[in-house]
Amino acid sequence: MSSLHNITLGSETSPTVIVGLGSNLDTRHGSPEQTIELAIQRLAQFSVSDLIASSIWQTAPVDCPPESADFSNAVCIFTSLAELSPEGLLVELKKIEVEFGRTQNSRANASRELDLDLICFGNCTRQTETLVLPHPRAFQREFVLAPLAEVAPNLTIPLQPVTVLELLELLQNSKNGVSLS
Repeated sequence: MSSLHNITLGSETSPTVIVGLGSNLDTRHGSPEQTIELAIQRLAQFSVSDLIASSIWQTAPVDCPPESADFSNAVCIFTSLAELSPEGLLVELKKIEVEFGRTQNSRANASRELDLDLICFGNCTRQTETLVLPHPRAFQREFVLAPLAEVAPNLTIPLQPVTVLELLELLQNSKNGVSLS
């Protein structure tokens, strides 16, 4: 668990990637925590250097069916291989999800073996049918912001006016009914 207080999003040829990980179902690999740990190891194949992973956070389900179990969540930050595009990495993330037993469920926000979300790919911005970067809801989700603030509190994400830590504080204050004017 390293802290990257001064992380940048890298260059076009070596973009820094942020992936959010979540699981709330056991898999053939074990518990949700074990699944997250193994998935982080799998993500290393897309990195040119050591990757940084947050602690695994236990979080209540958000916008999920009532019977949903708590989630294990983490974020992983790494420098992408030069040959990977955001779309190419997204394809690889979906392959890993399937390897861990994820199937497409028609229920919104259903429980899942493994969910890998591409939060950020360097300074890239995208809005296509299959990919929106930065991830459109990541900064409204404490289960993304808290682990990200653990490892990169001073990072500023594209299209966001403040740091990750400030985004987390704003979100927590809004949940507590505090208005920042």
